[in-house]
Amino acid sequence: MTPFNLQSHLDPLYARFPQAEKKPVIGLTANFATPEATLVEAYYNQVVAAGGTPVIIPPLADKEVIVNTLEQLDGLILTGGADFNPLWSDEQPLPGLHRINARRDLPELLITQLAYDRNIPILGICRGIQALAMTLGGNIVQDIESRTVKHTQDADRNLPTHTVSTVDHSILRRIYGETVYVNSFHHQAVGQTGPRFRVTATAPDGVVEAIESTEHRPIVGVQWHPECLEDEGLKIFQWLTDQARNFHAAKQLHNRLLTLDTHVDTPMFFHQGIHFDQRDERIKVDLQKMTEGRQDAVIMAAYLPQPKMGEQFSQKVAYPVNSQLSTLNFQFSTLNSQLSPFTYANLIFDQIEQIVKTNNRYLSIARTPADLYEDKRKGRRSIMLAIENGLALEHDLANLRHFAQRGIVYMTLCHNGDNDICDSARGCNTHQGITQFGEKVVSEMNRLGIMVDLSHAAEKSFYDAIDISATPIVCSHSNCRALCDHPRNLTDDQLRALARQGGVAQITLYPGFLRKDSKASILDAVAHLEHAISVMGIDHVGIGTDFDGDGGVTGFNHSGEAINFTLHLLRRKYSERDIQKIWGGNWLRVMTNVQKK
Repeated sequence: MTPFNLQSHLDPLYARFPQAEKKPVIGLTANFATPEATLVEAYYNQVVAAGGTPVIIPPLADKEVIVNTLEQLDGLILTGGADFNPLWSDEQPLPGLHRINARRDLPELLITQLAYDRNIPILGICRGIQALAMTLGGNIVQDIESRTVKHTQDADRNLPTHTVSTVDHSILRRIYGETVYVNSFHHQAVGQTGPRFRVTATAPDGVVEAIESTEHRPIVGVQWHPECLEDEGLKIFQWLTDQARNFHAAKQLHNRLLTLDTHVDTPMFFHQGIHFDQRDERIKVDLQKMTEGRQDAVIMAAYLPQPKMGEQFSQKVAYPVNSQLSTLNFQFSTLNSQLSPFTYANLIFDQIEQIVKTNNRYLSIARTPADLYEDKRKGRRSIMLAIENGLALEHDLANLRHFAQRGIVYMTLCHNGDNDICDSARGCNTHQGITQFGEKVVSEMNRLGIMVDLSHAAEKSFYDAIDISATPIVCSHSNCRALCDHPRNLTDDQLRALARQGGVAQITLYPGFLRKDSKASILDAVAHLEHAISVMGIDHVGIGTDFDGDGGVTGFNHSGEAINFTLHLLRRKYSERDIQKIWGGNWLRVMTNVQKK
């Protein structure tokens, strides 16, 4: 008999430390039946059996409550229940529509989108699979017209009543095999999955019974009720709990480590009047996405396209007016003809400084590794400054000294075309490497503590700079030619030379540098990273995404997905020390070395 004495229950807990094993926190959306939020006990019992800690999420549409709740979760289950109001899909109700549960609709759609933004592992069950489709680009069928399979049975929910077939290379195939015995109870179903999902299981009549992420994310939706299927149903709860455990580990890593992306081109979009403090879909790096992806810092480049022979430099800008980025007082056609490369680069830095000033509670400009760590301690994101293309110097070393005073941490010597410093990987071999002026530039960068970046440089320019520079060289956004034969990528010999000098190569996400034969994904980025590690060693690699400069791949398409890259490294059993090196530790070692000179 259970003793009715509280202390007798507390004593075993107090007698050990820690009091409880850390288990991932799994949120479950609650149903609503006036006036109560409810949940069938089978849901949270399966979470406990799978090794998770269940937390019930009430159907509240308070957005701040939802955001704060999601911050505590390691995984999410969207539970079953009544129909969605068809107006959320811009449809009118069909005659076969059953009860809707309007109290759940908006809260659940908000939770789904915001959890997706934060990369939280998700399992959608019955209504939950429909929430995934509706929220993330698909749609639902209001009423299934089936002549061969009955999807709403009178049988007990713990009794399987039909089969579904899984597809090859799916999570469900790995968990259950080709055939799953299920107990679907529904008449709404997923219609179109949208681009973020693919169908991975169907009923014999073709009705969609499961969907999975196409973006290499741990998101699965099933139409049946695994919470009722005891040991067989438990398997998918164990899958979610394992994913939630990994996500918790990744979050903890990002809390402890400094994560630095060494090359983004977001300033290219300043002329559009972007809003860095908003989740602005025109750009891949903003304050909200950095926060969602737990990205601490980025290096923003003032990118200057190399004009063709006989052409003048021309680039759009937006100048800060009244503490906002505005284009209202400028005619680009007139302004472009008057801008020099030096002036343009300075305007970009002015704009970055204005963005930081406007958001100084959450954002800071950093110049040194120490600045980055201080910002992290204070809960701020960091921006560092760089120049992409030494054209900005206008053949004057005094301008290099000016940019050093502005705080740039590196300069990419050239871009896609030869300049007065060196030949480009996409150039015409004008100088057969680095010019006499280029030698002076590299030496002055050494003296000023500016990192020499050889991304975009021709091979001869690369080796010339290795010989000239007194400090380690970096490639802020370059991949491996052995895996993708592109002149912008580094050969294995270049990688080895870079490592011998103590430099780093930062794997980039420009699809054409990752593969040529099909659409690139996060798996290709990992493959390039691992090839570079095999050639150079773990101490000479990192990440420079080239976001907003056409960088971005499926699974890692903006800063909000940075933690997804960490999850892939954890799945490959990289240690915390190695992940710290990859996410900026190696780069900061070189920066410290260069800035001491």
